[in-house]
Amino acid sequence: MKNLLNKTFIIRYFKYLIFTLPILFFIGCDLEEEPPFLDETIYTDSQSAQAARDGIYQALTTYNTQERRLFITNLYSGLMFTGKGGNRVNTRDMSTLVSLKPGYHMDASAVWGGLYQAIARCNGAISNIETVATPSSNDQVVFNDVAGHAYFVRAWSYFELANLFGDVPLWLELPSSGNTNKAVSSKSDVYQQIISDASTAASLLNGNAGVGYPKAHAANMLLAKVYMTMATNADLQTDGSAMDYWTMANQAAQSAYGQYSLVNDFSSLFTVQGENSSESIFELQISQDATNSQMGRNFTPWKYKAGMHFGWFRVTAFQHDKHLKTYGGNTTWNANNLDTFPDSRYKATYLSQYYRADRTPPAGLVRVYPHNPSRGRFAIAHPYLFKWTEKDKSHNNQFNSQNIVVYRYAELLLMLAEIANELGNGQEMTYLQPVLDRAGVTARPEFSQGQVAFRDAIMDEYKFELIGEGHDSWHVRRRGIQYFKDKTLTPHNSSFGKKVGVGAKKYAKNLEVEFSTDPNQIMHMPIPLNEINTNELIN
Repeated sequence: MKNLLNKTFIIRYFKYLIFTLPILFFIGCDLEEEPPFLDETIYTDSQSAQAARDGIYQALTTYNTQERRLFITNLYSGLMFTGKGGNRVNTRDMSTLVSLKPGYHMDASAVWGGLYQAIARCNGAISNIETVATPSSNDQVVFNDVAGHAYFVRAWSYFELANLFGDVPLWLELPSSGNTNKAVSSKSDVYQQIISDASTAASLLNGNAGVGYPKAHAANMLLAKVYMTMATNADLQTDGSAMDYWTMANQAAQSAYGQYSLVNDFSSLFTVQGENSSESIFELQISQDATNSQMGRNFTPWKYKAGMHFGWFRVTAFQHDKHLKTYGGNTTWNANNLDTFPDSRYKATYLSQYYRADRTPPAGLVRVYPHNPSRGRFAIAHPYLFKWTEKDKSHNNQFNSQNIVVYRYAELLLMLAEIANELGNGQEMTYLQPVLDRAGVTARPEFSQGQVAFRDAIMDEYKFELIGEGHDSWHVRRRGIQYFKDKTLTPHNSSFGKKVGVGAKKYAKNLEVEFSTDPNQIMHMPIPLNEINTNELIN
C-alpha cells in the first residue's frame, strides 16, 4: 500500500505541476504562490483540488519542513546533542541551538520559510474552495475534505511556528501587490486562530482521501494539544480558567480515543514495514522517488549503513541514564547486560553498539556510551538516536523512503492520562496502563502518590516514549519556564562532576554543554533575520 500510495501522490502532484502550472515563487514569509494554489479554477474540479491537496502535504515533506524541523525541535529541547559540524561541544549547533542560545539560526530560518510555504498553499485552497454543510454529491464530499486538509495543515503549521517563535505574522490570505507585509500577532491570537482552523478541519475532514491521510481525529488531537498548553499558561487564557482548558482538552482528545490502537512491537513504528499502522494518526508519506527525504543520510549513525551516514542525533547521556534509572530496577547496568533492559522501547530508541556496514563481523565493532562506558571523548560519550536510523544496512542512497509519524496514539493516551490527573477524575491509569504494558514495564510508585507526583512522572514518560519524534521542544516548555528549568535544565546543569549511569566516568564539561536558563533565550527562537529584513512591519 505504501509504495502505491507514494507513487500515486508523487505522480499525480508533480505531473500536474509540470504540465499545467506556472512557476511558484515566494517573498517575505514565503507566502506568495502562483497557481495552482491561487488559481480559483483549480477548485472547480475535484480531481484538480485533490492534486492541490497533495501539494499542500508535499510542502510538509521538503527538507526544510521535515529534516530541519526535526533537527530544530529535537535539539532545542535540552534532551539531545548533535555531532553535526564535528564531534565537539563547541561546534556552531552545540554552542547555540543545543545550549539553548539559538540566536539567528540558519536552520530555524529555513523551517520558518518551509512552514509559511505550506500555509500559503493552504490559504489558496481555503480562499477558493466552496464547502457545504450537507454534501449531496461526490464532488462536494471531495471539496469538503480537501478544504478540511487545508485548514488542518494551516493549524498544524501555525502551532509549530508559535511554539518555536512565539509571536508570528498571521497570514490568512495570499499576498497581493499591495499586501506583502504583515505585522506579528501575539501568540495568544495565533492560538485562537489555530483553534478556529482545527475546529473547522475536524468538521470538514470526512475520510474521503483514504489511507495515509489524516482524518478528523488528527485535528482533534491538535486541539487537545492547544488547550493543554493554554491550561498551564495564564497569558494564553482568553476565556475561562485553567480547569476550563483542561476540560476542553479532554473533550477534544476523547474525540479520537478508541479510534486507533497501539501496535504490539514499538520498534516497528520506525520502519518502512510498519508504516500507516493502527497507531498512526498523522503520518507524512515519503517516497524515495521524490528525492526529498534525506533523513536516512542525516540521522543514520556513522558507518551503520553502506553509504551516506552523518549521525546528527545523539540523546544526552544524562537523559539516557534517567531512562535507565527509572525503569532499570535495582540492577547494575553495564555493557554486558544492557540488551536485557526490561523497557522494550530502549532498543528502538538508543543505539550504542553495532558492526560497521563496510566490515565483516566480528571486525568493525562500533561502541559508544553506554556500551562503551569510557566516555573518553564527545564522539563516544552519548548514544545515537535509533528511531530515524535507516534500518537497511545495505542502503547507500542519499535519499530514503521511510514515512514520518507525526501524531500517534501512544501520545494521545499519555495526553489523556495527564489530563485525567489534572481533572482529578481517577481515570489516568486507564489511559496510561496500555502504554506501560506495551513497553513491558510496571507502573512506577509515583503514579500512585498523588497529583503532583503523577504530573512529574507523566512528563518524564513523554520523554521516554516520544524522544526524537519532534515533540520534545513543545513538551518540555508547555508548562512554563519555571517547570522547564526545574525539571529539565537545572538537573542536567547540576550533574557535572557526578558519576554517569554506566561506568565510573563523570558528566564533564568537555563532554556535555551547560544549558542557558535565560528566559530570553530558552523559550522561543528569534524571528529569522531574512523575515525581519523583508517585512517592513517587523522591527
